[in-house]
Amino acid sequence: MSINEKIYLDYNATTPVDQRVVDEMMPFFTNVFGNPNSDHAYGWEADEAVELAREEIADLLNCNPTEIIFTSGATEAANLAINGFCKKHKSEGNHIITCKTEHKAVLDTIANLENEGFDVTYLEVDNEGMIDLDELEKSITSETIFVCLMMANNETGVIYPMEKIRDIVHSKGAKLMSDLTQAIGKIPIDLQELNPDIAVFSSHKIYGPKGVGALFINKQNKINIEPHLYGGGQEYGLRPGTLNVPGIVGFSKAIDISLSCLDEEYNRLISLRSYLEKLLLQIDGSKINSGSSERLPNTINISFSNISGVDLLRKLNMLALSRGSACSANTIKPSHVLKAMGLSDELALASIRISLGRNTTIGEIELAAAEISKAVNQLKATAV
Repeated sequence: MSINEKIYLDYNATTPVDQRVVDEMMPFFTNVFGNPNSDHAYGWEADEAVELAREEIADLLNCNPTEIIFTSGATEAANLAINGFCKKHKSEGNHIITCKTEHKAVLDTIANLENEGFDVTYLEVDNEGMIDLDELEKSITSETIFVCLMMANNETGVIYPMEKIRDIVHSKGAKLMSDLTQAIGKIPIDLQELNPDIAVFSSHKIYGPKGVGALFINKQNKINIEPHLYGGGQEYGLRPGTLNVPGIVGFSKAIDISLSCLDEEYNRLISLRSYLEKLLLQIDGSKINSGSSERLPNTINISFSNISGVDLLRKLNMLALSRGSACSANTIKPSHVLKAMGLSDELALASIRISLGRNTTIGEIELAAAEISKAVNQLKATAV
């Protein structure tokens, strides 16, 4: 089976680079190839492109250009932010709050700090994947310096009430970091209005290139972090190394395109998602995880009872989608997100995440639904 015969339904994992983004990037691989830190015309031209991209991203997301730090992606940005803030402010408090359903880039980084002596509270979620705001408020103590909660979950699409969370966190004197990776380009984001202390996001989720992302540090809230990488002083001393000029230029263009068609694409994806869910819910034993919560317009996480999740994915080899679990060291483990929501190991393993995107068509939706229905029914028949 060729790649052209497959249907791509994994846009939350990564997206194809928009051709307009590629066109914007191309000169910076060839003609405008200078190092932005070089003190001559080639370097000045590259540096100007980087700073213009920084200004454009800041304008699109409504923040100050000096608040944007370019990184290799959201994972690096999260590591830089969590380590940099917590270690710098450890003398002020030793307590961190996060949630059991955060991305591994956050959970693994915080777990490392826990091993170094930080006290960590991992908030529970209900069966819809939502935290209890009262539990959050009660968990904040005089020792709490940092709360880390994502805007939208990458597996279920659940959207957190970040304004309410921010108000609770700030009223208690703690600082808030939010992972905006899945939210930007799918729902409106205004950083000044949202007012997190720190935020992270990435290019390749919004039809931009891989290998570039950003860390937002709220200067109005007087947020400071300490570096943990050294050797050059780039990005205000926080992220040294030669900048990925083509990637940064493409990142800016990708955000611009995504926001220019945000409302139209939101409505289109909601319509496609609703149609696909209607088709999939006709399958006996199917259930949309977090189906009653406010979600990203493109994301479906669905479970099928009484089947083998491993066998299901094998049968769906023409569909590029994600299982509700991660493979590690040849051992299939249930999704930590779905487990936190109360799903059994068996049901979590028999769950799939479908994430739609800019290129998804109604024809693909119908074909995907038919393939999933056929595979599930075949597995149920053989299990009898």
